[in-house]
Amino acid sequence: MIVYNEKFQVETGHAHVTVLDVTKQVREIAAKSGVQNGNILVYTGHTSCSVQIQEFSDGQTLWGTELIMQDLINCLAKIAPTCTNENMYLHPNLEHVKGAMEERDERPEWCLNTDGHIRSVIMGRSVTIPIIDGEIQLGEFGLVYFADWDQVRSRTRTVITQVMGI
Repeated sequence: MIVYNEKFQVETGHAHVTVLDVTKQVREIAAKSGVQNGNILVYTGHTSCSVQIQEFSDGQTLWGTELIMQDLINCLAKIAPTCTNENMYLHPNLEHVKGAMEERDERPEWCLNTDGHIRSVIMGRSVTIPIIDGEIQLGEFGLVYFADWDQVRSRTRTVITQVMGI
């Protein structure tokens, strides 16, 4: 059995949710692994991000977000509205903000990302895709997307993949 691990990074924006098509990277990693039959796990360790499979959508917003993904963003914003002030959610409390400022040199407003954490839990932080005869099985229209639900600042995010099979 082959087990192959590889990470790659993506850059996300601020002031809006960032959704990126990472299908090309996932296909390349699956091919590089040499696995003909197995699975590829695509995962993020970031607790305000998610990975999902969705179809391509013609058209984009001014931020460059595909329309079907913007529909998803709009839907999730009704469930977990964008955090705009420190009293909107119970998290973060003052102790959390002070710790972030002292231990990680963060600005206090960077802690206003509770909505991103909730959306990440709803959407999930990983997908597992079958590999059959050397091809990832996404269906006719499926693409792999990475979403950063944290809108408070630009970030470099890491996507972790693990390919297992024969």
